[in-house]
Amino acid sequence: MHPGQPPVSAPEHPFASDETDLHRNAPVPDPACLYGLVGEVARAGSKGNESNPYAIATNFLAYLSCAIGRGTFLQIGNTEHHPRIFSLHVGRSGRGRKGDSLALVMKLDEFIRAQSPVLCPQIHRGGLSSREGLAALIHDGFQQGSQEVPAIEDKRLWVVESEFANVLQQSRRKGNTLSTALRDCWDGVCIKPTTKNNRVFASNPHVCLSGAITPNELTALMSSKDLSNGFANRFLIIWAERTKITAFPQPTPPKEIEYLATRTQEVLNFAKADSYLENNWLQMELSPPGKWHYGQMYRNILAQDLGNERVSAILERRAPMLLRLAIVFALCDLSTKIEIAHLDAALAWINFCSDSVQYVFSTAKESALTERVSRNSHLLLQYLTDRGQSSRSDILRECFKGHLSKLEIDACLDHLLNTSPPQIQIRQVPRVEGKPGPAALMYSLV
Repeated sequence: MHPGQPPVSAPEHPFASDETDLHRNAPVPDPACLYGLVGEVARAGSKGNESNPYAIATNFLAYLSCAIGRGTFLQIGNTEHHPRIFSLHVGRSGRGRKGDSLALVMKLDEFIRAQSPVLCPQIHRGGLSSREGLAALIHDGFQQGSQEVPAIEDKRLWVVESEFANVLQQSRRKGNTLSTALRDCWDGVCIKPTTKNNRVFASNPHVCLSGAITPNELTALMSSKDLSNGFANRFLIIWAERTKITAFPQPTPPKEIEYLATRTQEVLNFAKADSYLENNWLQMELSPPGKWHYGQMYRNILAQDLGNERVSAILERRAPMLLRLAIVFALCDLSTKIEIAHLDAALAWINFCSDSVQYVFSTAKESALTERVSRNSHLLLQYLTDRGQSSRSDILRECFKGHLSKLEIDACLDHLLNTSPPQIQIRQVPRVEGKPGPAALMYSLV
């Protein structure tokens, strides 16, 4: 089933129109995603072949964020944000060109590793199966019989899961805590053993992940538990398939690989990626214009409730994800100041992720209904701003001129009452003395 079409067995929405258009375009990313060095790598890797430049860019972002390490950080409140990125490339089998989107990034790593291996992270190409197996890749040392196994000092680990369905399947097994361990890694929390017999610890992990999966596998294997426990919303999920058909793809010229690898090496040297034993020594800052710009984003775009509960759960961590991306974009400009341009590039990725998640996890009909609820909610907010407060019947009669059904009004009110924080509130107003009936419910802005 194509993700843009609704399943045959999908229940009819109570106020869905039979005329709802069930066709829609695949997500189209903003070219602003391809900012700076990230864009140069993406364009070079897709030139003359079928690779999607945005898929290449997500893999490069994940690789670069891993190589930079946790010495670089941005302080927001009491939280220290390190540039750890989990990306998930979604595309249909044979059309996503998932393997091709990794090829250039691997060549860049190979070139840098030959020049200065200490700048490069450990790479694990798939096959994660358990919390213990993940911890063993960056362990703190352990006793094996009479032998002392020394600790792995470099905690930078880039996991490449070309078959991300494997991770989701392993996580569904009873007693398996792989998804919990990956959540801890995204947060930068130490991986501790789950049993007394296992003594493999991994402190201060800096794990980044590049995954690839088909839409059918993702929707079938992503459980409600993955949504509720925050596993899904730690991923930058993008829809990317080939943009052209080329029978004879051209390789990236060696001179271009050398140039891009040298540029990448400059970024890693600037971030002192070889100082991986130290944590939180290079502090990033939002410039004054950047701070103002992020404040506007946070209160508006990043605070939007997208209506669909499942989609909203997957996009819950847009704000910290945006900051992590902005850190990488700033470092690519050899700067510790995060400027408006870096935030805009990061926001373009967040918007692309939002569009991709809605495309994969919502049918065309559900997306149309969500958009309609959002549009009606905006009209109601404007009405209550002018009116102050209003009853439900007045909202129907005066705000929507009687054109909305009871169910549509309820969907609109529920949406505004359940945003975080709520945008409207309900008050009971006593009836005029002498008039029968219960107290009236009045709706007003919070």
